[in-house]
Parts: sequence; C-alpha cells; structure tokens
Amino acid sequence: MNPFQIIALLLSLTAAASYFNYRVLRLPSMIGLMLIALAASLLLILVSRLGLHLDAQVRPWLGQLDFSKALLGGALSFLLFAGSLHVDLKGLHEEKWPVAALATLGVLISTLLVAVLMALVFSRLGLKVPFRACLVFGALISPTDPVAVLSLLKQAGVPRALETRIAGESLFNDGVGVVLFVLSDQLYDGSNALDWPHIAILLLREAGGGLALGLALGGLGYYLLSRVDDYRVEVLLTLALVTGGYVLANSLDVSGLLAIVAAGITIGNPGRQFAMSEKTRRNLDTFWELIDEVLNAMLFVLIGLEVLVVEWQPAYMTAAMLAILVTLLARLVSVAITVELLRFCSDLGPHTIKILTWGGLRGGISVALVLSLVPGPERDLLLTATYATVVFSILAQGLTMPHLLRWSELSASAGAPLPGER
Repeated sequence: MNPFQIIALLLSLTAAASYFNYRVLRLPSMIGLMLIALAASLLLILVSRLGLHLDAQVRPWLGQLDFSKALLGGALSFLLFAGSLHVDLKGLHEEKWPVAALATLGVLISTLLVAVLMALVFSRLGLKVPFRACLVFGALISPTDPVAVLSLLKQAGVPRALETRIAGESLFNDGVGVVLFVLSDQLYDGSNALDWPHIAILLLREAGGGLALGLALGGLGYYLLSRVDDYRVEVLLTLALVTGGYVLANSLDVSGLLAIVAAGITIGNPGRQFAMSEKTRRNLDTFWELIDEVLNAMLFVLIGLEVLVVEWQPAYMTAAMLAILVTLLARLVSVAITVELLRFCSDLGPHTIKILTWGGLRGGISVALVLSLVPGPERDLLLTATYATVVFSILAQGLTMPHLLRWSELSASAGAPLPGER
C-alpha cells in the first residue's frame, strides 16, 4: 500500500469508529475510539485462533505505518502546538514551580523507581532482563502524555489552577522524558557508559536549546502575524512555524517537542492578544481545534490497533499487569515527594496528590518510544508492559477521573480554586 492508501484506510476506520461511538457508546472520544479499535483487534486475534488468520493481513499494514515515526516524526508537533495555544501564560507563570518540579524532579524519581521495582518483578518471574532495559522502561513510561491528558482535561471540569499544573506538566515533561529515554537507550544498546557530564550537557542542549529555539520561533511568528491581517495567511504561517520549527529543532539536536510547546504558548498568549484580529483568532482556533480532533482520533484508533503487535506470552502478561501497579506506585511516590517539597513555598490543596497521580495518563508517546527500540525479546517484553499500562491508563483512569473529581469536591465550579488555595 502506498502512503495515500494507508492514510485513507486509517481515516476511514477512524470515521467509522467515531460514528459508532457517537451513536452507540457515547463515551469520551479518546476512550471510545481506542476501545472500539482495541475490541476490533482482539476480535481479529480471536478469529485467528479459530483458524481464520485475518490478523495476518492487518499486521503488515501496521508495519508499513511506522507508529513511532508517524507520531514522533511529525504528528506530535501538531498536537502539542494545538494544545499549547490554549495554555494561559499568566496561570502557567503562577504555577511555574509545581510545573517545573513535576516535569523534572518528578519524572526523574519515577524513572528510577520504576526501573528498580520492575527489575525486582522480572527477577521474581524468572525473566532475565538487564537493569539497563528496566531503566529504558522507566524513562519511556514515566512522562505523562500531553495528548491523552489534554483530551481528558477538556471534559473533566478541572479547576483552573489544577488544570494548569496537569497540562503544564504534561506539555513540558516529555522533553525531559525523551532525554532520559535517549540516555537509557544508549546504555541499553551499550553505545555509552554512564557519564554525568555527558548527561548534563545533553539535558542542557536538548531542554534548554529546545525552549530557547521555541521562544525565538514564537517571537518570529509574533512579528510576522502582527504584520498581516488575513486569517488565511496567518494560518499558513502557524503551519509553517510548526512543521519548519520541528524540523529545524531536530537538525540542531535540540528538543523539537519543547520548541513547539514554547512557540505555541508564545503565539497563544501575546500573539493572540496583540498580533491577531478577532476574525483571525476565531478562524485560527477553529483550524487548530479541527487538526487536534482529527489527529487525536486517528492516534487513539492506532493505539487500539497496536495490540496486534503485542506478544501474548503468559509470563509477559503477568509482568505487564504488575507493571501497571508499579507505574501507579512510582507516580504516587514521585508526585507526593514533589508536592510535599513544594508545600514550603506554595499551598497546593489537600487533594492535589490524588488528582495528579490518577490524572497522569500515559499514551501514544510511550508506545512510540518502545516501538523505536531495537527488535528483540527484551523489546517484546517492554512493549507488552508498556501497552498494558497505556491501555489501563486511558480506559480506567480516563473513565474514572471525573468521578474522582466529584468525590474530591473539585468539579463544583470549574473556575474555583482548590480547597486550601488562596
């Protein structure tokens, strides 16, 4: 199949799933679409066990559509820009310390804790997995997924301050998470020893360089938008900013994810306020909301279909179920440590740890990262554990998050502060 045929098939599947979810299931979009695709994939597997190997026709198609490259190689830049356009810069500045701490210290603590606990799990199950592979798993599963998180926040009725913390963390922690993943992957394939100066330089270059480039691109975009009053030209300028900026960041070996987030926040705040007319703001928002919805829908359908590449070995499935518990525990510990440290300088409210822990969804980024690993038995095991964690995160945590908010009495007023906040 050529690329156009693959995209056409994926769009058709997504449209059919969206229609069925709207008419029958009426679940939140990301959950309903992934559930439908997951059910279809499991049905194909069941039918294949009965002798009709229909899944053998789908797997080559999934192989042609490289999920890792499709997401990390471009689609994610559009999704991050669309999400960051609506981040309130003033609110983000007010929550800068919680966001920064969760996106850095929180991810680091979670990565190390997941690695240690999964090493114990694999050992108990008799699976010979080197610690460096456990470290890779910790790095790819610890960052919360901005696409899944932002989709959840649209419908959960989260108070403004908490929404800023969750959204800000998910947008920024991917840059840190990807750097940790790259470092862990280098250890995994034996290409590098643990070199702390090298780690510090890589973090500074990737994260700092990405943010600096993003601010520069956002400033350039602001200048160009302020010189034009035609929404069609301005939409094209934002498209060029996203695609060109992401490619430029990758060519400079800095974080394209952080660059796009910084550029999006710049365009969405001073750019929206001072460089756009009301007509441009309306049309730009409509365009990027449509891009966001379509790519989101396709992404969650793909996540559901990826179950066809998972290894269904009993030991792997046991490890995967335990990985869900380990990831939740690591998230709880990392959030609790970070929040308690911040209580000295910020009143974060009594329910913050619960909400941040359960609202830290994993998604397509984790799947894409694990699929980028070199093929082998360890990769198959990590893929199974990653996929199980992502599916549980989106279905269980995504569906129950509104109930948790109601239980915590946080959703009574979407604009109200958290209990204990001033």
